[in-house]
Amino acid sequence: MARQAVRVKVCGIRDAYTATAAAKAGADAVGMVFVPGRRQVSPELAREICQSLPPFITRVGVFRDASPEEIRHIAKYCGLDLVQLHGQESPDYCRDLGLNSIKAIPVSDQGIMVKAHDYPVKALLFDTCTGGQSGGTGRVFNWQLIQEIKYKLPFILAGGLTPENVGRAVVLLNPYGVDVSSGVERNGQKDPDLIKEFINRVREVGSNAAR
Repeated sequence: MARQAVRVKVCGIRDAYTATAAAKAGADAVGMVFVPGRRQVSPELAREICQSLPPFITRVGVFRDASPEEIRHIAKYCGLDLVQLHGQESPDYCRDLGLNSIKAIPVSDQGIMVKAHDYPVKALLFDTCTGGQSGGTGRVFNWQLIQEIKYKLPFILAGGLTPENVGRAVVLLNPYGVDVSSGVERNGQKDPDLIKEFINRVREVGSNAAR
């Protein structure tokens, strides 16, 4: 069976210039973070970023344990296509939210920490959980922990991905998509050259597999 093209999301976007650079480099989606931290953006800035993007680029908002009302308001105001949930959101929460959602599933050294099968979402996103922090760690988890598990939903791989290791990840796991943030940064800032290198590596691996 032919390998499907792996989607690429560049997360932690904080300005329209970088968002446009990611789109030009071939990103399928860009993510804006509404969780407190150095990558957090205001709804006003996120709206500006969303409006700067060309058609067919998926606009994703990242939230953690926010109220459904807040998420719905921001999603509508900014023009988000998807919301990505990184907290303790339950399957019922995801169902009642009423938006197209991705649920981040924490993976520790002991394995997957929640019942991923229970979530009524568009896709699952596996990310590293370490030191009580789920997501945004910039660290790779043991990919073998999810290698043999079969899920009905598409899954996205995150956690410490870089231009150097993403090719191996794609070959090993054949994910629906990959999600990168710190792996395409220099000195805490997104680097257009690293973004392009990362995306080119994903496409290169996909082209070789299709031959």
